Amino acid sequence: MAISFIRVDDRIVHGQITTRWSQEYPCDAIVAVNDLAATNPVIKAAFLSSINKPLYIWTYAEWKEKCDKVLQSQKNYFLITKDPILMAKILVDDGFDSGRREVCVGPANDRPGAVKLGNNQSLMQNEADAFERIHQAGYKILFALVREDAIGYWPKFRGLFGYK
Repeated sequence: MAISFIRVDDRIVHGQITTRWSQEYPCDAIVAVNDLAATNPVIKAAFLSSINKPLYIWTYAEWKEKCDKVLQSQKNYFLITKDPILMAKILVDDGFDSGRREVCVGPANDRPGAVKLGNNQSLMQNEADAFERIHQAGYKILFALVREDAIGYWPKFRGLFGYK
């Protein structure tokens, strides 16, 4: 499987991704899709120096150009976006199908107007709407900073945002 792990994480890439999650899911490299990180040399350099795996930081446009090559690769990749809105665009709007049907949600900082789901996991309504779209497309969505501290799947939280 070319995509072994799909994650939404507002920190995008950090050591926990490679030290913890890559133990559970095979990973040869990481693809992070975020326009700001891909186009800001300082941010990009910081991410590239923060982990011990090959890392590709692409804009959404670059992702669109290269995603088929990722799927055809013999390597295993993590696919990460900073926010659920972009992930919904990739998985639902673009119909990207890696065969992996679970999205893991990591940190999402507390912000004014956000609904707190758990420790360092808060959502704005538009983010919840994106998760609902992903859910309706047949994905399981697990909220977990790390697996052993998972707080639950999307159906546990969707009522907080007006979904039944």
